[in-house]
Amino acid sequence: MAFSSAAPGPVAIIGATGFIGRALAAELAAAGISVTGVSRSAHRPVAGIDRWQQLDRLDLSGHCAVINLAGEPIDRRWTAERKKRFYDSRVGVTQRLIAHLREIRHGDRPEVLVNGSGIGIYGDRGDEVLNESSGRGLGYLADLCFEWETAAMEAEALGMRVVLLRTGIVLGKGGAAFEKLRCAFLLGLGGRLGSGRQWMSWIHLRDLTGAVLHVLETPELFGPVNGCAPQPERNANFTRKLAAALHRPAVLPVPEIALKLALGGFGEALLASTHAIPAALERTGYRFQFPRLEEALRDLLK
Repeated sequence: MAFSSAAPGPVAIIGATGFIGRALAAELAAAGISVTGVSRSAHRPVAGIDRWQQLDRLDLSGHCAVINLAGEPIDRRWTAERKKRFYDSRVGVTQRLIAHLREIRHGDRPEVLVNGSGIGIYGDRGDEVLNESSGRGLGYLADLCFEWETAAMEAEALGMRVVLLRTGIVLGKGGAAFEKLRCAFLLGLGGRLGSGRQWMSWIHLRDLTGAVLHVLETPELFGPVNGCAPQPERNANFTRKLAAALHRPAVLPVPEIALKLALGGFGEALLASTHAIPAALERTGYRFQFPRLEEALRDLLK
């Protein structure tokens, strides 16, 4: 495909001003790939982006690939109003993207769509090891991710290769997940959530951006791809290792009832156990820079 050539065509990123989008733009630019940023509103300067487009005035003709990372953050109480924003910013944006792609004649259409999703599609599965062939789970997040992926798969009928990137907890400097955890532990407020036995599937930001480049360069990858490190951790182990890396105690466990009362549906999602593994990435030769949590934390805290 085009990414194997010396000068691959431009790649468009929807959600280029977000935490992952900014890192991915820099990674693509470093690989010599021209990047078009797509934003729903006024954009901020982002390193690595050559040009900008508005979502309502897209022109993706001649692009090799489009990466759709749009989506309102879900790390807050799930009110009815927020659920509508979660849906519109994921399913709605993807449907608008597909409508635009249909209007592009076949020879000018991007070859690949990498669409965001999440391991939340698997639901709360206890100790079950989950790869890309595992079925969807139950619950609000599973339903939202399923509808998101269903919308993206419409691009297959247009002759495009579609990859559904099911990300775990993304750990990176400046990212909401890592910074909130780090601050809580530095203040002495860190501890396991509930029983602490639930599995947490995570990934270092640099491995996630590396995985996206791997997906673009690997034609045999299509459909679901788990974007998570090969060694997930139980919540109790995750918090213990983070506390040790920060030289802080992990002595304040958060009871399940407190999480559910404070955060509602999102609190339940934090307690869900999802033991996802990156079978597709490893099968196609992707080599993780940070396969173990200790290595990832060492890098992020140095």
